[in-house]
Amino acid sequence: MNAVARFHALHQGPEAFVLVNVWDGASALLAQQAGAQALGTSSASLAWSLGWPDGQQLPWAELLAAVRRLLRVARVPLSVDIEAGYGSEPEAVAARVLELAELGVAGINIEDGLAPADQLVAKLRTIRQRLGERPLFLNARCDSFLLGEGEPTAREGLALARGQAYAAAGADGVFLPGLADLATAGRLASAVPAALNLMWVPGLPPRQALPAAGVHRLSLGPASFLGAYSALADQLRGWCAQGQPPEGWQPRPDYAGWQALCA
Repeated sequence: MNAVARFHALHQGPEAFVLVNVWDGASALLAQQAGAQALGTSSASLAWSLGWPDGQQLPWAELLAAVRRLLRVARVPLSVDIEAGYGSEPEAVAARVLELAELGVAGINIEDGLAPADQLVAKLRTIRQRLGERPLFLNARCDSFLLGEGEPTAREGLALARGQAYAAAGADGVFLPGLADLATAGRLASAVPAALNLMWVPGLPPRQALPAAGVHRLSLGPASFLGAYSALADQLRGWCAQGQPPEGWQPRPDYAGWQALCA
C-alpha cells in the first residue's frame, strides 16, 4: 500500500488517529520513534523554524526544500499545509499542488481563511482536474470556528454549508480548527460527506472520545513546535545566565541516540 492509500485508510479506521505536526527532519524522526502513524506540516511551525512569519510569508521554494528534507526521513505518510494555496488563481494553486504530489506527499491542507467559499471551491475543483487519476488526500480547512464571530450556531451553520460545498468540490476531509465541542462535531460529521478532523485546543476531550462524534483525525497544529521551543528557551536562559542548563536536564536522545536515529 503506497503512502496516499495508507493515509486515506487512516481516515477510515475505527479510531481517530493523531497527525503529528513536524517541521524538520529531527522532529519527524522523533515523531516516528514515538509511534506517529502520519506526519503533517503546520504552516506556522514550518515558517518559524526557517525564520519566517506565518501567513504565506515562507517562500514557496523554501517550502519545497523543507518538504524534500522531510520526505527523505519520512517512513509514514506526510501531508503538507499550503495555507490558502499561495495564491488566488486556481490554476496556479493546482500547479503548486502537483509539484507536491510529484515529490511524494500523501495529502495537502488548504484553508479558506473565511474568504468567500466559492474561492476554495474553485481551487479544489481545479486541483482535482489537474490531478486526474492521481490520488492525493485533499483536506479543506474551514475557519468558521477559528476566525468566525457571532453565536456558535452561526459558526456551525457556516461550517456546515462550507463543508458540504468543499466535499462536493473534491475534498476528502474537512478541517475545523478551533472547534472543541463534540456535540457540534457530531452534527457536522453526520451532515458533511468527508472525514472530519480537528486541531487540539485546550478543552478538547481526549482522543478516545473523538470517534463517537465522527472525528477521524486530530492534528497538533503549532502545539508541538511551541512545546519544543519553550523547553529550548528555558534551557538557553540557563546556559546564558549560568553557563549550564537547568537542574535535572538530561538530553534524550543523547549523542549516540541521535546518531542511531539518523542512520
